[in-house]
Amino acid sequence: MSDLVTHKEHNHNNMPRRYAYTKDLSELVNSFFNNWVDFPAEQNSLKTLEPKIEINENDKNVTVLAEVPGVKEDDLDMEISADGYLTISGEKKQERKEENKNACFSELSYGTFSRTIQLPWDLKFNDAEAEFHNGVLSIIIPKSTDEQSKKKKITLKK
Repeated sequence: MSDLVTHKEHNHNNMPRRYAYTKDLSELVNSFFNNWVDFPAEQNSLKTLEPKIEINENDKNVTVLAEVPGVKEDDLDMEISADGYLTISGEKKQERKEENKNACFSELSYGTFSRTIQLPWDLKFNDAEAEFHNGVLSIIIPKSTDEQSKKKKITLKK
């Protein structure tokens, strides 16, 4: 029986903060049992459509990449609040072809999604630009002049 139920220690210090209000079944069950039962995410059939995010920065810009496969450009929406929260939302629509209804099994997900992340930099939100190519959304936001000058090289004394 010990093979079926495992106790898992959770350390959320390095995890990105999530602001979406929807939770999948495994998160709900784990929170109910204080994370005593661990349901692997790979086996969960009720995955949300929340896009996976990658954030990169250089001296001048912050770039946010979001995977949104199967979503059309017209079905995406992006907003940046004055306090630095970026929200990416949209809808993955199911295209139905009534001619051939022989599908017996499907793991494809359809519906609306929303993901909000905090951007901890002083950025020029009015100059943000977005591109969409092959299911990847790229949002480039320039850093303010103050943010660009915050880094200073430290020399090592010998």
